[in-house]
Amino acid sequence: MKKKTSRTKKSLLYALIGSSLFWQVPVSYAEEAPAPAPAEQTAAGSREFTLEGVEVTASRETLPPAYAGGQVARGGNLGILGNKDFMNTPFSIVSYTAETIENQQAATLQDVLSNDASIRFTTSSGHANENFSIRGFDVNYEHLYFNGMFGLAPENRVPVEFLERVEVLKGPSSFLYGGVNTSVGGAINLVPKRAGEEDITNFTTSYTSEAHLGGHLDIGRRFGKNKEWGIRFNGLYADGDTATDGQSRERLLAALGLDYRHDRWRLSLDAYGSQESFDNGYISMYNLPQGYVKAPDGSTNAYKGISGTSRNNGLLFKGEYDLRDNLTAYASFGQASNRQTGMSTGNHVRLLADGTALRRNLWKQYMWSDTTSAEAGLRGSYQTGSVKHELVLNASNTVIDSGNPNNYLVAPALWYAWPGSSVDLSNPDSIGSIFDSVAWPEKGRKTSETNLSGLLLADTLSFDEEKVQLTLGIRRQNVETKNFNATTGNTSSAYDSHANTPVVGLVIKPWGESVSLYANYIEMLSPGTTITNAAYANNGTVLAPYKSKQHEFGAKWDQGRFANTLSFFQITKPSLADTVIGNETFRDYDGEQKNRGIEWSAFGQVAKNLRLLGGVTYLRSELVRTDKGTNQGNTPYGVPKWMMNAGVEWDTPWNEDVTLSLRAVYTGTQYLDNANTTKLPSWVRYDFGARYKTNVNNVPVTFRANIENLFDKHYWAGAFNDSHVTLGGPRTVKLSATMQL
Repeated sequence: MKKKTSRTKKSLLYALIGSSLFWQVPVSYAEEAPAPAPAEQTAAGSREFTLEGVEVTASRETLPPAYAGGQVARGGNLGILGNKDFMNTPFSIVSYTAETIENQQAATLQDVLSNDASIRFTTSSGHANENFSIRGFDVNYEHLYFNGMFGLAPENRVPVEFLERVEVLKGPSSFLYGGVNTSVGGAINLVPKRAGEEDITNFTTSYTSEAHLGGHLDIGRRFGKNKEWGIRFNGLYADGDTATDGQSRERLLAALGLDYRHDRWRLSLDAYGSQESFDNGYISMYNLPQGYVKAPDGSTNAYKGISGTSRNNGLLFKGEYDLRDNLTAYASFGQASNRQTGMSTGNHVRLLADGTALRRNLWKQYMWSDTTSAEAGLRGSYQTGSVKHELVLNASNTVIDSGNPNNYLVAPALWYAWPGSSVDLSNPDSIGSIFDSVAWPEKGRKTSETNLSGLLLADTLSFDEEKVQLTLGIRRQNVETKNFNATTGNTSSAYDSHANTPVVGLVIKPWGESVSLYANYIEMLSPGTTITNAAYANNGTVLAPYKSKQHEFGAKWDQGRFANTLSFFQITKPSLADTVIGNETFRDYDGEQKNRGIEWSAFGQVAKNLRLLGGVTYLRSELVRTDKGTNQGNTPYGVPKWMMNAGVEWDTPWNEDVTLSLRAVYTGTQYLDNANTTKLPSWVRYDFGARYKTNVNNVPVTFRANIENLFDKHYWAGAFNDSHVTLGGPRTVKLSATMQL
């Protein structure tokens, strides 16, 4: 029977009551003042330097409006550069709106990001943790951003019911957002909901197969003479059986967004608490060193009898004050905590090397992390002759303490055979009794400590009435890390270093506002790993941080109601390899992976009653330098050459309140291992949806129905690690009704 956690529910309530002592704000774009006329040249032939007459054009808290069709926004957050329209952005960016989240009945990030052709998932559908791949490089669940801040987002499976936007910036991101434990492939930023100009009270009831029921309350109000105060509350409770055979899952969410906007002040505070518990089973990943094996049903429960819980709490305060019309000071401070208990990682079903049996790994874990993140800076605009500048000066600091104690059954006698033949992945037996007998690890032991601090200076120069925009910047990042022995608590390794990472971005509008040509060069800092193999001369040391680099150019075409982005990119990332010096062998970042690709994305309203959202990605990945030359020139595992997502929404002509939708998700063949001996077959999944808007007793109600994996395809979604695969989800039915009270 599922164990309810009343203490956690109370803590969520206390967090909401406490957070109501603070206040927060969204603001609107300020109108841009006309640029002053070019100054007269002096006798020396130079131009005057003037600071007057230029306004700050946008707040970091301002959300770009939705694009035609409402599925995506006109732009998104670029970290220290603030919110920008996508046509003025020298990067590839897409921002999915709350409307898309609601209409697709998304519950987690994976549901939302299934719209993106550059993103695939490196954990099985329904897993306790959601990890992703952007442009062929991993971004893990603990490396997300919350309202532009690193380390403060919910971990594991992010509830999306309290989010206004899910923003994806493609390409290395640490320069723009800070942090170093982030993805080379891109950044995922979560934007919380704010109270709008109109009061809302929405209540949604939901059903998800097999019998998962829930209720979601969304309330927004503005107060004050000029509606300067705002409050937005989102609460969720859901429980019941999931699409995973025999599993039940409980979800809780409470999120409060407070804001204040008046005169020169813009303040905001977000507080959230979430919990997700699963009981009697788990979706697995599979290790197939002997080659391809047919995928089982996506509902296969490999770990009947086990359970786990993840809890997240977070708080973020942000403030802005306009010192002058053209100069703004800003600061942010936040804290977040994450706790995972039970079984959440390492759940791999393994085919033994002789191919005679399948075994299941078993972990019992208590994983935790506490993060404190802060930043402060100045943002200003000024004019030098005919050139307009937008200057940003930023200082940031993030401290992360974490622990990962676990008990892992490694002896072969404690592994558990799967009944049936070595290639039969169906109908596994329960392992719950053995899981219950495993001792819990010590909870409080800290295993790592990271301190990230940085300084940044960036300037965006605009020429010829902003037809040419050039962004230049540099970030100095300091990295301090310590690792501790999980048993004794003693320091096992430490590192303290710094590095500088630059960015160059260019936007040119040669034919007016409808076409943007763009290019960027950006570097990203990643932390070095700890060498834990006694075979190497540098065993026990923490390697220096390493840099990944991206070159990208492309074109954006905005037709007013329909837009396209075409991108060409190359990303190089160092990888571990052996270096022999004399008679000693060292492990270092002497290898390299290179990903080159072409992306096309499209969104908008192609006709009055027809909307499109999707894209195509062509990706060529290569191991250009490898350890001892092994597999050099091969394609890395889990990186398909072709990916496509295509979604269409159609308002039916016989009833404009009835909308039908269809989405196809295609992934091409990909290698199971770096040796390129085995390929996973390509797959395509179809999702269907319908919604109907009506009035029931004068109450507006929207009924929604969605079916994911319409034809119940059994497939391996992708590969992660060498010879490991992820399982695609089963056919899943979602029903809901939203009442506007």
